[in-house]
Amino acid sequence: MDGFGWAMAILAAISVGIAKGGLPMASSLSVPLLAGVMNPVAAAGLLLPVYIISDIFGLIAYRREFDARVLKIMIPATMLGVGFGWATASVVPERAVTALVGGIGVVFALNALIRPHLGMARAAKVGPGLFWGALTGFTSFVSHSGGPPYQAYVIPLGLPRTVFAGTSTILFAWVNAIKLIPYAALGQLNFSSLELALKLAPFAALAVWSGVKLVRVIPHETFYKIVTWALLLISLKLLWDVFI
Repeated sequence: MDGFGWAMAILAAISVGIAKGGLPMASSLSVPLLAGVMNPVAAAGLLLPVYIISDIFGLIAYRREFDARVLKIMIPATMLGVGFGWATASVVPERAVTALVGGIGVVFALNALIRPHLGMARAAKVGPGLFWGALTGFTSFVSHSGGPPYQAYVIPLGLPRTVFAGTSTILFAWVNAIKLIPYAALGQLNFSSLELALKLAPFAALAVWSGVKLVRVIPHETFYKIVTWALLLISLKLLWDVFI
């Protein structure tokens, strides 16, 4: 990997770390950053160990701040989504998945931005949670883009910002862990990627703590507005990549 490739890899690791620190929208930048210097599928496989290493630091930071009900609903659903992604990996076009994720993100973000009760607390319902959880697992498996479906379910719950961040970190740590076996079976993990992940780990770890600090100082309403606007911009970028 040349100097430019290393720079992109480091930026990708930093975006992953910031996401694990509680700003999940940042992780959507990771694969696109690396896709400029390698195959997108290879980039997704390379970044999975970085995600898992970053998960460890995120779990330490948010070990006491999470919503147990959301996790009980979404964890089993994400297993189904990952399993479906594995079973259909050879037949489902990645562009179709990208378009789906982008469309969901745009519709939800626009709806959230015009609602006066953005971020107000409401109950976590089982039915929608199972649907969005399965979609989160599927899209995360295919292209590390589980953020928009997850946020579509969790943002309207109006969780305290640190609880939102902790719940996100725990759920995606779980998703990344169960993706290891199918990724290995599909040949997307190898010793060279693990070696590179270890080299990128310090950058990701420092970014995790930076993300944690940001979450703790950003006001509640501002936090949700940032998350929603970021979701809209990232989703528009995904649609641009597919159709333009």
